[in-house]
Amino acid sequence: MTPIPPTEPVVPFVAVVGRVFEAVLDGWGAGLDLLSALTGIEMLASPFMQRAYFAAVCIAFIGPVVGSFLVHREMAMIGDTLAHSAFAGVAAGLFVNAAFAVTVPPLLTALVVAAVAALLVQTLVDYAGTYRDTSLAIVLTGSFAVGSVLVTATDGGIAVGIDAYLFGSLATVSRANAAILLASSVVVGGVVAAAYRPLLYVTFDAVGARAAGLDVERYNRVLAVLTAVVVVAAMQIMGVILVAAMLVIPVATATAVTGFKRALVAAVAAGQFATLAGVTLSYLYDVAAGGTVVLVAIAGYVAVSVAVRGRRRVGARRR
Repeated sequence: MTPIPPTEPVVPFVAVVGRVFEAVLDGWGAGLDLLSALTGIEMLASPFMQRAYFAAVCIAFIGPVVGSFLVHREMAMIGDTLAHSAFAGVAAGLFVNAAFAVTVPPLLTALVVAAVAALLVQTLVDYAGTYRDTSLAIVLTGSFAVGSVLVTATDGGIAVGIDAYLFGSLATVSRANAAILLASSVVVGGVVAAAYRPLLYVTFDAVGARAAGLDVERYNRVLAVLTAVVVVAAMQIMGVILVAAMLVIPVATATAVTGFKRALVAAVAAGQFATLAGVTLSYLYDVAAGGTVVLVAIAGYVAVSVAVRGRRRVGARRR
């Protein structure tokens, strides 16, 4: 009997995805190296600034994409709630690492805790009859309480490690973190693209969507988990305290644009401007990245609001 030749080993899917992500990051770095050589801007050739810019682009994409649905549902503060939940998750990861001498990625625990908190908020709203703002306040204060207890449980030993997650830092964006952000962007963009119509229907007419046979609760849970992904991804630059800003401010800046799709694109553009300009100013003046990004975003919102009001006044006078 002729022996069957051994088949070639199948490359695991995860390994293939990893190689694709590595290629994307390498291409990004090469592109910025070329831009640095053409413009003479040395900052663009710095590896950690290349990662920071990459993270900024990803955050400015996923934040407004998810935030556009949240703002129109009047759930803008869910980002702040999940940010505090992510803080508890980071504290839990650092606590486990310090207390049991194991290695648990804080971003992983932050994602798990934030996702659980997102589902808890939605469950309270859907089934417990709790008012939306009340459920957000319960989860927010409870999460922050858990985080503060874990920080003090080790006599403050993990307080230094958690500062970067609280306030954000350019230096903490590693290549692995950039790959996580890329994966988050692909997941968020893919899910929103696949479920765009149902999400839009549920956002603007939940009663009609339920009457049409859509599982409104399921799409609410999907959006809640996507928000948790955005929050955890943005923590690296924005920090827990300011992470909700990228879910709200770019969307608010684009409110004057008619049509949901156009407003979404405008929100992403506003987010890109705020994050790229904020990261640049943060590097040049050695100030906190998260706070700088938020201040630039607010300045953009104010400028657009003033311009829109001025245009309306001129139009009213002409009429």
